[in-house]
Amino acid sequence: MAGNGEIQWCFSQVKGTLDDDVSEADIISCVEFNHDGDLLATGDKGGRVVIFQRDPSSKNCHPRRGEYNVYSTFQSHEPEFDYLKSLEIEEKINKIRWLKRKNPAHFLLSTNDKTIKLWKVSERDKRAEGYNLRDESGQIRDPTSLTTLRVPVLKPMELMVEASPRRIFANAHTYHINSISINSDQETYLSADDLRINLWHMEVTDQSFNIVDIKPTNMEELTEVITAAEFHPHDCNVFVYSSSKGTIRLCDMRQAALCDSHSKLFEEPEDPTNRCFFSEIISSISDVKFSNSGRYMISRDYLSVKVWDLHMETKPIETYPVHEYLRSKLCSLYENDCIFDKFECCWSGNDSAIMTGSYNNFFRMFDRTTKRDVTLEASRETAKPRTLLKPRKVCTAGKRKKDEISVDCLDFNKKILHTAWHPHENIIAVAATNNLYIFQDKF
Repeated sequence: MAGNGEIQWCFSQVKGTLDDDVSEADIISCVEFNHDGDLLATGDKGGRVVIFQRDPSSKNCHPRRGEYNVYSTFQSHEPEFDYLKSLEIEEKINKIRWLKRKNPAHFLLSTNDKTIKLWKVSERDKRAEGYNLRDESGQIRDPTSLTTLRVPVLKPMELMVEASPRRIFANAHTYHINSISINSDQETYLSADDLRINLWHMEVTDQSFNIVDIKPTNMEELTEVITAAEFHPHDCNVFVYSSSKGTIRLCDMRQAALCDSHSKLFEEPEDPTNRCFFSEIISSISDVKFSNSGRYMISRDYLSVKVWDLHMETKPIETYPVHEYLRSKLCSLYENDCIFDKFECCWSGNDSAIMTGSYNNFFRMFDRTTKRDVTLEASRETAKPRTLLKPRKVCTAGKRKKDEISVDCLDFNKKILHTAWHPHENIIAVAATNNLYIFQDKF
């Protein structure tokens, strides 16, 4: 969404099954592009990571297309049981974060509620043949039978993509991990749970440093929890974390080893006219993301997305209502637990647009330059290549127009919680239950 007009989005492809019978384990729980956008990773509730690779022909043709094929699938986490606390630990992947590429292999971090793993994803298209001590089937030979010395040679083989765990970071969180974020130095990363944030080194698995601890001495005095945390994209000493009270704290690790006292506090005073019984719940921030430039950040609460300037703490510089028509439905949303849904948000590659999800498989896009917004739908009806997405509108009262959908007809079981934007192009990935939809701008 840029330039002198509004970008039109068209369907590129869908990954997944279009069956109505959806297994709980197949529900996508996170989506993440790598730094050049050639790989796209998804995690699901079954503990699996599926990596998609951009089709080279779609990247090099004109106009360029955003088509991805399955590159690697592996089981990242298994269900566990904490015998000390008699708790089941789900295998669900909460977050995936890519490291910047330094060699032919790719590295990513994945985490469930308790354990973070560093995975190496590498290709193998050659194999060694002609060993001295083993025969062609791999059986060890009798050394006394060897009469000649052979030099093993590399021969081509069918391409294999291997995913292997290189590090396992465990036993550092009492509560469920909700965020991981890799530092700009690519050597350290943070992990956050409800009450603490830990700092890890990529090479050290048995030790982490606690950099934020908001746990009160008496748990009955607990008033807020940490909901998301992220490192600054350029300044390796700066990170932010959001809370269930609707605040964002920016911390500088140069000031103190324990960052319980923040450097900046971003909080918008509540509008008394909108005060209601559910105000505290809907003000909780479910996601916070720095802009690619590092100057701004966005936060997502239940009803809106806000853009903050790091130089101004008192109020956001932009506020975009996502689904204001649900304000009158908060009571029923509370009863069916939808009010506790944690929607994520993301920036476009040039920070000019923002995307976040809603219900009925709707997702919203906001153009910061033109202040235009659009509601689009990830639907199997539009699942045909190059199909142009039609803007959707929700009718709140009165007579419904032909292209509108009534707020009473929205399906709250269909929700877009996880979205990702290609770092350099207008290609977006949207997770709708067990399907991954990929859309691109129409040339």
